Amino acid sequence: MNRQIASIVCAAVIALTQAPAFAQAPAAVPQGQPQQVQPASPMSHIAVIDVGYIFKNHVRFKAAMDKMKDEVMAAENALKGERDRINGLMEQLKGFNVGTPEYKKLEAEIAKGQGDFNVNAQLQKKDFMDREAKVYLQVYTEVEKAVGQFARDHGIAVVFRFDGDPVDGADRNQILRGITKPIVHYEAGNDITPDILKMLNGAAVADQTGRPGAVPARTR
Repeated sequence: MNRQIASIVCAAVIALTQAPAFAQAPAAVPQGQPQQVQPASPMSHIAVIDVGYIFKNHVRFKAAMDKMKDEVMAAENALKGERDRINGLMEQLKGFNVGTPEYKKLEAEIAKGQGDFNVNAQLQKKDFMDREAKVYLQVYTEVEKAVGQFARDHGIAVVFRFDGDPVDGADRNQILRGITKPIVHYEAGNDITPDILKMLNGAAVADQTGRPGAVPARTR
């Protein structure tokens, strides 16, 4: 009888000592049900970017702006030629008596020329402004995509825009601009401007030189 009691007590002790181990083991996932994946830790890193510096050193943006400047200059020269022609007609008009058929004919030609000149000038100005806006939008969209990709790859949660240009203490407007900057201080390692510029310029510079382009020195 004592042996039976001893065997029962021994079995109870073994069960108690093994119980915690079984309790800590993960429960088996029933067959057919997907296993839950633990979510990744949230991104908390913060970075800054100088968008103005990006535009100043964006290869394709600069090329597009230079091309447009040449087109604007050519259009202005054409308008200047037309304006000179109209001014010449106005000088000729002084040689006719007011009210004569010749005077009226030349006066009508001048009026028509001035009207066409003003319309063409306004249309060309609007066309160039629209094209310029599209170039800015295209490049800024590229910047947004590059920043988003870089942020996802490096665990960056927020990217703030800042102006890295130094403030001229002798210029009142620059002083006011400097003291209203939203970013007061940042660590140099948090500035992702060179990385984004390299992403944007890499292909363009490689096309011109046959090798990946280096990021311009970030001098202020």
